[in-house]
Amino acid sequence: MNNHDAPAVEVVDLVKTFDGGRLRALDGVSFTIEEGSWVALWGPSGCGKSTLLHLIAALDDPTSGRILVRGEDLRHISNMDHYRREVVGLVFQLHNLLPHLSAIENLEVAMLGSKLSHRQQRQRAQELLDAVGLGDRTGVKPPALSGGERQKLAIARALVNEPSILLADEPTGSLDSVATQIVLDLFGRLRTGRKLTLIMVTHDAEVARAADRIIHMRDGRIVADADLLVGPVGRA
Repeated sequence: MNNHDAPAVEVVDLVKTFDGGRLRALDGVSFTIEEGSWVALWGPSGCGKSTLLHLIAALDDPTSGRILVRGEDLRHISNMDHYRREVVGLVFQLHNLLPHLSAIENLEVAMLGSKLSHRQQRQRAQELLDAVGLGDRTGVKPPALSGGERQKLAIARALVNEPSILLADEPTGSLDSVATQIVLDLFGRLRTGRKLTLIMVTHDAEVARAADRIIHMRDGRIVADADLLVGPVGRA
């Protein structure tokens, strides 16, 4: 996946159905996301935004249509483990951290299979924990961290293999307003100096405004797509 001139993500007429075709979660969705963009997929629960994110992460297959990542069709990728580990990083809504491992060990286990030595893995993990503000919490296990700290740890883990695309599924959904702003500020800082493409799912209009572009979804379709929003965003 080395076509750096291609868009980061291109979705072409994407359809996803469930229950033998009776439930149409995505209904002909198409868009292009350029490298280095921060895009919010915004809409109410059940509109298809998380389904779309999971398809880009190659956690599921579309019923029809295509997804191209940096010019390569996901249907033609032979090494999906490499794709999921090193091309995309996924921040889950419920963190999916390993509770019996320390913060730094949660990052190190995500690097299993990489070519880095243990020393290099430890150094990389420490650098990321420092970057997200958890440098003094390396030995703490997730149950002893606050909700905001667990989310920052999940973000660090998603970035540990240096993916070019970060996929965040409702990254602030369980956080209060203060922790939400901390996470959004962190996303902004992480993009500085690197061409990290960020695709964020959210149902919250205020959170969506932090992005460069908002793709508004409803009933499995795109109903609006704006690079810069002028005036208030309506509630989904």
